[in-house]
Amino acid sequence: MSGQLRGKIVLSLIFGVLVIAGLSLVADVQKLTATLRAFAWPLVPAILGLTLFNYALRFLKWQYYLRLIGVRDLRTRDSASIFFSGFTMVMTPGKVGELLKSYLLRRVAGTPVAASAPIIIAERMTDGLAMVALASLGLTASRFGWPVLVITLVSALAAIVVVQHRPLAERILLAGERIGPLSSRVHHLREFYESAYELLRLRPLGLAVLVGFVSWLGECVAFYLVLIGLGLPHSWSVFIAATSILAIATLVGSASMLPGGLGVADASIAGLLLAVVASPLMTRDVAVAASLLIRFATPWFGALIGACTLLLNHRRFGALPEFAPPDASAPPEGYQTPLRQPGNS
Repeated sequence: MSGQLRGKIVLSLIFGVLVIAGLSLVADVQKLTATLRAFAWPLVPAILGLTLFNYALRFLKWQYYLRLIGVRDLRTRDSASIFFSGFTMVMTPGKVGELLKSYLLRRVAGTPVAASAPIIIAERMTDGLAMVALASLGLTASRFGWPVLVITLVSALAAIVVVQHRPLAERILLAGERIGPLSSRVHHLREFYESAYELLRLRPLGLAVLVGFVSWLGECVAFYLVLIGLGLPHSWSVFIAATSILAIATLVGSASMLPGGLGVADASIAGLLLAVVASPLMTRDVAVAASLLIRFATPWFGALIGACTLLLNHRRFGALPEFAPPDASAPPEGYQTPLRQPGNS
């Protein structure tokens, strides 16, 4: 596991350097350097503080989700260590590496991976819906990005409908039992489904999307401060543009399935700034500088936090015995599953 983590981190760093080099070539290197030097660097603590605000609210959502699937005895310190360690894997394709949280949760609390993995999916889905809401704020001023928003919204709603329609889900699971390679794994899928059903019910879904909206709004405000630090004027139109551009670029980066959306999200931010912000101050160098600064302050800052958390806890995590029984899907003694009878709400 340690070797795989190191390999992914090194590859992400190399890819990140290439992205920075590519963006620097698009802009004039000397002008870009001058733009970065002129940036109002005293704003950096506030920008990073808003990113931490986002992470803090997302941690509260993680805690809420753990309670929904029956994990109630996990210490807050251990839960935080697991949650923030997952940021190490933010630079994996589609963020699938965040399943590290499920692996660590099994080691620390004995929670089956099949039961906790839906949390990762629910986090991404509710964050995506929150991003759609944030991005839609700017659609009145610009038509950019609406296909991405429609695809994200329709895909998320379709998944929710399938999960919440028990008869349909039962038919899918029964069909899986008749497929040879899947027949022995259906009990894993059933446990996965029961957790997903709990997490995507109307009340938890609405609350999670609301938390996601507020938390990601913090990063949008951080991007607004980046633009202000680069010389753009304080205005409502700049704030709306910053919010919608960051949300759309984040969704596009996630849809690309590239590690952390590297390259795609960065280029989208710069391109949308040039296309949407009608200001003589918005030059190519300013757009590239804004992209580099906000990306350093968000995913790369998060990856640094995750790496530090994992390094501080890796000896403890590694020393823990495999809590789960031989059948990894079987819950340990005392684990409370959220199983519900068909027809119950």
